[in-house]
Amino acid sequence: MPHHEFRPGRLIAGLFLILAAVIYAGDAGGLWDTPWFAVIPVVTGGLCLAGAVGTVTGLVRRRRGRAAP
Repeated sequence: MPHHEFRPGRLIAGLFLILAAVIYAGDAGGLWDTPWFAVIPVVTGGLCLAGAVGTVTGLVRRRRGRAAP
């Protein structure tokens, strides 16, 4: 199996989008009632958090690459 680098920003974005899907699926299945606008903060917050984590990860990797001999 080929190896690839771990991207935590993409993981966080995926988790928040899965959470949004679960919220809408629960509403569609009749388990709870969700207003249409309730998922907007979940998706927006998740994407902002993923962007911040991706930026920090990039800075850490760039710094480690420079420090390695």
